[in-house]
Amino acid sequence: MRGDPGAPAAGRRLRIDLPLSRRGERLDLALAALLPDQSRAALQRLMREGRVLLAGGPARASYRVRGGERVVVDLPFPPPSTLEPEDRPLDVLHEDADLLVINKPPGMTVHPGAGRRSGTLVNALLHHCRDLSGIGGILRPGIVHRLDRETSGVLVVAKNDAAHRDLSDQFKARTVSKIYEALVRGRPRLAQGTLDAAIGRHPVARTRMALRRSGRAARTAYRLVLPLGIVSLLEVRPETGRTHQIRVHLSALGHPVVGDTLYGGARFHEARDRRAREALLAYHGLALHARSLGFHHPRTGAFCAFAAPRPRDLADLIAALAALQGAPAGGP
Repeated sequence: MRGDPGAPAAGRRLRIDLPLSRRGERLDLALAALLPDQSRAALQRLMREGRVLLAGGPARASYRVRGGERVVVDLPFPPPSTLEPEDRPLDVLHEDADLLVINKPPGMTVHPGAGRRSGTLVNALLHHCRDLSGIGGILRPGIVHRLDRETSGVLVVAKNDAAHRDLSDQFKARTVSKIYEALVRGRPRLAQGTLDAAIGRHPVARTRMALRRSGRAARTAYRLVLPLGIVSLLEVRPETGRTHQIRVHLSALGHPVVGDTLYGGARFHEARDRRAREALLAYHGLALHARSLGFHHPRTGAFCAFAAPRPRDLADLIAALAALQGAPAGGP
């Protein structure tokens, strides 16, 4: 694969020789694998616009790769971002020329979307540094992975395209170490286990995800850290990165995350211990925290690991429940 200096001024032209290892695949899937900075949907759109050529003519997404064909892809330059930088505080755990590691607070959306153009992590990042990578698109500069709005913890941001590609490859290869803490309803029957069930969009409630045979493969390991009466503190290690994965898997296990209004973790009026009931009802967050993140630095190759302390409200809740049980709260 190589760029073409004679490409149109509107963007850049790539010439790609399809490898035999992709034989039998749909062209859109093969190209998505060969161009990790382009989504399958984006490539399909380019094909509809006539920007992907095969044998001199417009390529079809459904074309089955034989191996050895040459594909020409014209990538347009993205339009300039219209997002406004916003002077919002950031808890920066690490920063260098290639990346930022942030401790994202609960309640902050990672990037703009439908109906939201301000108040996001991206708005704050644009004020903090102007040299974010552009691979994520004009609404997601620098964003390699996401955390749900109410989930707190460690998140890495790319400051240039090379770092973005390298980090994205590590997430795709599942070599990134991700450790979460989750306070859940009840106590799992097994002290540790692995949940292996595909996840897809809920067939009716489109803001939710659900276990679906037709969904994408998802795998989550958990370990009981501390039983706290009506709730338990778990260490959770997602091996894949599906939307709402931890929340859906733990809910399917029968132990939804405390405070999760989408997946059944918000009701505690039945708690017998008055003090535990009052502490849980007074908590208004989602008790899910990305405690640590480990990856190989995209420039040096050295393995880096970063940890973030629990948000104050979650730390106070765990400490109060632990005190009622006569147990140490633990954690960073």
